[in-house]
Amino acid sequence: MTKKERYKKVIEWFEVNMPVAETELHYDNAYQLLIAVILSAQCTDKRINMITPKIFEDFPTPDTMAATTPEVIYEYIKSVSYPNNKSKHLVGMAQMLMKDFDGQVPDTLEELIKLPGVGRKTANVVQSVVFNKAAMAVDTHVFRVSNRIGLTTNSKTPLATEKELVKYIPEKLLSKAHHWLILHGRYVCIARNPKCDKCGLQLMCKYYCDTYKVTTETPKARKKIIKS
Repeated sequence: MTKKERYKKVIEWFEVNMPVAETELHYDNAYQLLIAVILSAQCTDKRINMITPKIFEDFPTPDTMAATTPEVIYEYIKSVSYPNNKSKHLVGMAQMLMKDFDGQVPDTLEELIKLPGVGRKTANVVQSVVFNKAAMAVDTHVFRVSNRIGLTTNSKTPLATEKELVKYIPEKLLSKAHHWLILHGRYVCIARNPKCDKCGLQLMCKYYCDTYKVTTETPKARKKIIKS
């Protein structure tokens, strides 16, 4: 199977089996999503959704966040990973929004990554989710799943993975494809002991075919093809 063929089949499968794919983080606006994504690094969305309602209530705008201190924010987020750094990032982010962006979350990669706590992945999430831009955010799930399936070839870094995915996935599908890969990695293609027996991408997946010595010519594969 060529790379183009694999991409085509994978995209077609997701379009049929996961027509709706979106972030599981709860938010109402760009400012709230930015807070949630900064907090979500090395932490589950479920945990973030548990703590953000109180943050959003007490610090509803960038100016209210900018006026507080990391020590105060720490008490809200101490149950997440790296609370010391993240509390500093949130206050610093809000202060920069007020100082340099008139209290508005910018919509370009170049401006977003200037904010404390915002790397390329976070910036791409904000761009795609709230500003509807064609951006591919690569987190640990996207990185792992892309390499396992064979969408990327020995990509060693998130940036290399991003560039390869952007090259092959149609621009109009990039944002949705980001969520396809995240959700698939979160619930099926998990880091340890991936649930290959429950995965509909078996015959398109390089990892599965290599591990179980399956090709489109094996009896098992032919049965799947006939059923589909």
